[in-house]
Amino acid sequence: MIKAFLLLARPAPTWEGIATAGRGFGFVLFLYLVPLILLTSAVEGYGLHHGGKWQKSAVSHLKKFSLPETMVVEAGHSALLLGVALVGALAAKSFAGTFHRRHRFSDAFTAIAYGLGPFLVLRMADVSAALTPWAPWGVGMALTVAVLYHGLPCILRPDPPHAIGLYFLTSLTLCVIAGLVHLLYVFYVEGRFKELTKGVTDLIGGAPS
Repeated sequence: MIKAFLLLARPAPTWEGIATAGRGFGFVLFLYLVPLILLTSAVEGYGLHHGGKWQKSAVSHLKKFSLPETMVVEAGHSALLLGVALVGALAAKSFAGTFHRRHRFSDAFTAIAYGLGPFLVLRMADVSAALTPWAPWGVGMALTVAVLYHGLPCILRPDPPHAIGLYFLTSLTLCVIAGLVHLLYVFYVEGRFKELTKGVTDLIGGAPS
């Protein structure tokens, strides 16, 4: 999490440090990205269980999720966020490739995983039921797009003519896939997926709260 704040406060030297360290895929995945996702999921889950989310049916009401349902929701959300990072890395690797230069997937994954840091940290603001879930998402994604401006060229070292295209296409891809994942999450916690909610309830063997 500290790295995410450093990327906002001192983007250029922080990215240079990440590039110099040259961490492999396993290190970035298991010692940075997964712990950050799990930590922010725990905070987000705390909000679902103790604060709840507003749902609209015949009458708007505040639903506080049971602990088992919260765990299922956050496990699914965490898996989807990991998918965002992997798909984003594949896209960045593809966009960065030219006839003269090829990039390793681990480099693209490093750039995307660290770049998603601010976005993931902002998830914790969603702990409040009074705040629309799209506010933390929007601010977090804007910050991620901002830090990737320095991160993508620093880690992937694209040919200069392709740098802007790499940044624009990768940022757009991340916004789209992260937006779709968040839309699914928001629709679920707002109670719009009736059949899915019933399926989760059946899975955990309890009545909906």
